[in-house]
Amino acid sequence: MDLSGALVGLMLLSPVMLAVALMIRFDSPGPVLFRQLRRGRYGNLFYVLKFRTMVADAERRLKDLESLNESENGVLFKMKNDPRVTPLGRFLRRSSLDELPQLLNVIRGEMTLVGPRPLQLRDSDRLRDLDPEGYACRLQVMPGVTGPWQVGGRSDIDYAQMVELDRQYVANRTLLGDIRIIFQTVLVVLVGRGAY
Repeated sequence: MDLSGALVGLMLLSPVMLAVALMIRFDSPGPVLFRQLRRGRYGNLFYVLKFRTMVADAERRLKDLESLNESENGVLFKMKNDPRVTPLGRFLRRSSLDELPQLLNVIRGEMTLVGPRPLQLRDSDRLRDLDPEGYACRLQVMPGVTGPWQVGGRSDIDYAQMVELDRQYVANRTLLGDIRIIFQTVLVVLVGRGAY
């Protein structure tokens, strides 16, 4: 189902993805796609794909912004007005169009359509140190393009709420539940709730 859903999604959304790629190319210097190492199921490392929403040297500038992190306990790095985000990037994040290349991660077998979001290594390491059980629980299943965090508040909730949503998902996941999360994701994306 993941493979079929990702293939259909890519076919239907390919014109949108091409348009986004062209807009990024003309918006700011740097690659169209952003690759970042993440932890997947059982802690296996893989590169998540996203459309680039930040300046090209954003990863190097992160350490300079750590003191401005707005996330509780600093597990997740969140800034409402992150200076590294490009003007186009703000739109792509609010609309979640930046996540579309992850359909390729699904086709490659690294992600599923619905599951806990894969955290960047910085965030993953901090979660492991602060909440080892929650960290281990999230890694029992394949990470998803969307999941309980996306429909439960995204950047508006803290790491503890994110982990609790993921724990409930892992313990109670069903096909109907996944379908419900996919439809809820569409609604959340349309209103742009919790995205920055």
